[in-house]
Amino acid sequence: MLRFLLIFALSLFLSTSVWAEGRYASIIVDADTLDVIHARQIDAPRFPASLTKVMTLHLAFDALDAGELSLGERVKVSRTAARTPPVKLGLRAGQTITVDELIQSIAVRSHNDSAVVLAERLGGTEARFAEMMTAKARSLGMRRTTFKTANGLPHPEQKTTARDMAKLAHSILITHYDRYHYFGQKHFRGKKNTNALLHDMPEVDGFKTGYTNASGFNLMVSAVRGNRRQIAIVLGGASGKSRNAHMRDLVERGFDVMGVIPQAAPPAFILTSQSAPTAILRGASMRRAAKPWAIHLRNLPSEAEAVKLAAAISPATPPKISSGFIQGQPVFHARVAGLSHADAKNICTDVQSRDAKTKCWLIAP
Repeated sequence: MLRFLLIFALSLFLSTSVWAEGRYASIIVDADTLDVIHARQIDAPRFPASLTKVMTLHLAFDALDAGELSLGERVKVSRTAARTPPVKLGLRAGQTITVDELIQSIAVRSHNDSAVVLAERLGGTEARFAEMMTAKARSLGMRRTTFKTANGLPHPEQKTTARDMAKLAHSILITHYDRYHYFGQKHFRGKKNTNALLHDMPEVDGFKTGYTNASGFNLMVSAVRGNRRQIAIVLGGASGKSRNAHMRDLVERGFDVMGVIPQAAPPAFILTSQSAPTAILRGASMRRAAKPWAIHLRNLPSEAEAVKLAAAISPATPPKISSGFIQGQPVFHARVAGLSHADAKNICTDVQSRDAKTKCWLIAP
């Protein structure tokens, strides 16, 4: 209890110190349920600084998946990119560098020139790429975010919110978990990742720092403990040291809250004489005959497999796809509706007999 009070007092102090400048915002999201479990000014406009680069890499990962880009491709550095202000890798106009090196440079050391090289490769110009970034943001539900640069260097119209940054982090975890390791890479060319929590907080396994004079000290992290994952964002820290201390406390607070959230139990769809009175059993039987049932296919390793399995069961009914995490790894779920009770029960029995890892829940009308 004393430890919790100390954490709360410290968090309040840190929050107050940055509130004076009107830049502070923070959010914690349970990555399994998407519940917001901590919120401070989460929809207030803020400058993203180098958190912008997470979106730059999101588009790069999209292009890699689409075959429009390859890790081994060598990209030529333009004069514009070479002139980008620090922090920078020091690329020279005319030289070439691989996409893989560019990604590491951006994710680990937050190099501004590398972000521009990648933006020009994908968008032709940084301005065009920024339009692509904003369009991607809208598709992810980031309604209050506008990008104007690929690296987060100051621009008066480049704004975001803590909530929108959490949505961006979640999208990376869900759609590009196979490339998330870049954000957790601890060194690049002999230099440490700018995210200090990667080096001294075992639960934190990735994401990004950011700083400009206008934004203050920003930080996006994801952390996993046991089989639960959270996403945490701090914007507008007063200093790198205080921001990091505050984030450590927020991560601990997030896990404390998540620890008291009861595990979601399967719906009470199977009624027996031991669990329900006869009258309830009779009523349930009548409802079964009158209304369609659904099944919830859980814990598929990819969205494609969830869609494929659902389509095999009911080709004419589009499934509802959702996602979560088990032991820090992404899993996907599909709900198929419009089934008879007998069909739903038989399908679940068949699915679970074929693959013990895939769970199938019956959903009563």
